[in-house]
Amino acid sequence: MTRVRVVKNPDEPETKEILAEAVVRISKALTVLQESGLNEEAIVVLVRERTKLPKGAIRDVFAALRQLRGWYCR
Repeated sequence: MTRVRVVKNPDEPETKEILAEAVVRISKALTVLQESGLNEEAIVVLVRERTKLPKGAIRDVFAALRQLRGWYCR
């Protein structure tokens, strides 16, 4: 997995275009993950094992990620 380091400059906040691109990329990443051959429950179990977050919270995040593009991008 590639690690990304983000350095924020408070004098130059992110543009709407950069944020919109990030939202689209996150949404696509979830789609690719789901199309990888693992069903959603398997993905939830793997994330749960790594993060110790409740399964319901993980499912809520996945549901929100699927809707991000519709909420924030035109």
